[in-house]
Amino acid sequence: MALKDNVSGAPRLPVDCGDLNMRIGRDGTWYHHNSPIGRLSLVKLFATVLRRDERGKFWLVTPAERGRIEVEDAPFVAVELDVRGGGRGQELVFRTNLDEIVIADREHPVRVENRIEGGPHPYLAVRNGLEARLARPVFYRLVELGCEERIGGAAVFGAWSKEAFFPLGTIEP
Repeated sequence: MALKDNVSGAPRLPVDCGDLNMRIGRDGTWYHHNSPIGRLSLVKLFATVLRRDERGKFWLVTPAERGRIEVEDAPFVAVELDVRGGGRGQELVFRTNLDEIVIADREHPVRVENRIEGGPHPYLAVRNGLEARLARPVFYRLVELGCEERIGGAAVFGAWSKEAFFPLGTIEP
């Protein structure tokens, strides 16, 4: 429910509180004033109001207020992968560090950034432009499930989930 302006009745934008001095570390730990937030229930509550704007900035947004937070990599970490079924119709079921369940599909794709430093950086779309970085053991498990497909004449290595193919890398001739 959006707040309304008392005079015009138009929706009222949340008050901008600026920088909240909060950050999410690369490992998925949430911090406030450089101290880890130890209560998982509080972190899960904050995560429900986490948004990413069109410039890539992260915000905690309620109907009344919004404040900027820093995210070192991705706001979530995929810590577990389960597989339901097999073949192209199999479902890759991920669990995040905040116990959110995401099934890879066209709306929740897996993507891999190949960086010169640090090798592949795999991500899963979670919701509303927010992603989870795949923990290394989860990525290794995903690679174990991979197969080769021909796409545009090139051999591509990737994995299937819900009839969608997610490239994990190219195969050198």
